[in-house]
Amino acid sequence: MALELHDRRIALSTGVTLNVRLGGEGEPVIFLHGFPESHRTWRHQLAALCPEFRVVAPDQRGFAASDKPEGADQYETETIVADLMALADALEIDRFTLVGHDWGGAAAWLAALRHPARIRRLAIVNAPHPLIFQKSLIENEDQRAASQYMRAFRSPLMESGVEAMGLERFFEKTFAGHVDLDIIPAAERAAYLHDWGQPGALTAMFNWYRASKIEVPKPGEDADLPLWTRRPFPHLTMPVLVIWGMRDKALLPVQYAGLNDLVDDLRLVTVEDAGHFVPWEKPKAVTEALLDFLGGD
Repeated sequence: MALELHDRRIALSTGVTLNVRLGGEGEPVIFLHGFPESHRTWRHQLAALCPEFRVVAPDQRGFAASDKPEGADQYETETIVADLMALADALEIDRFTLVGHDWGGAAAWLAALRHPARIRRLAIVNAPHPLIFQKSLIENEDQRAASQYMRAFRSPLMESGVEAMGLERFFEKTFAGHVDLDIIPAAERAAYLHDWGQPGALTAMFNWYRASKIEVPKPGEDADLPLWTRRPFPHLTMPVLVIWGMRDKALLPVQYAGLNDLVDDLRLVTVEDAGHFVPWEKPKAVTEALLDFLGGD
């Protein structure tokens, strides 16, 4: 096994080939990025953990250098979880710590619920628990308003809109409301634009939203809680770390309220001076929280 970080393309039993950043040895830790990123979300954490842990960070299906299958149904969260488990199998990893941000965090929550025997620990970075998120979109007007971008991303006109404005402008609209654009190095900006410019990339990224079963009503619209949110919901029993950038404008603090009722062993770390993209906006805070969490039993 190569100790230094390197990229490798891995064909999965789910029918896609993912580009994966990996390296190190020891206890395995798998990282899942979200929209609109790649394994580079975790570049600081991978470098810091690699000397002590076996780190694995795929470009998830539809993103960056990984396959981009056609059809929104190819991006359902259950399918993303199947990719994760197939990747672990391909690397002969049985139990592992799972770390997820944004959509990667949504997949990580579901993976822990579906495969608790294989997830030793779960670390979530600014990603909502599915039950709390769906309830908040019905009951909390502030969160509903903050999530209207999801409705826009589901529109079949989204790709043409991005093409009309250009990728540079889309980059600015995507990040300017969340972070100071000046902290994004030129090389990272170029990496985003390169990834988004690949054939089928925009559609694949937006298909994550189109495939989601989460209901996002319009502001002020009457909406009832889906039936599944009113049924008993399973608890997670493995240790769970939630890291939250408190300046997140898309996912409000309501998302971690009530987690103690769904997670038996919860640790919450807030980062006051960071927003949604906290893994690279304030990498030291995230890395230190992860290292402390991984050092536990």
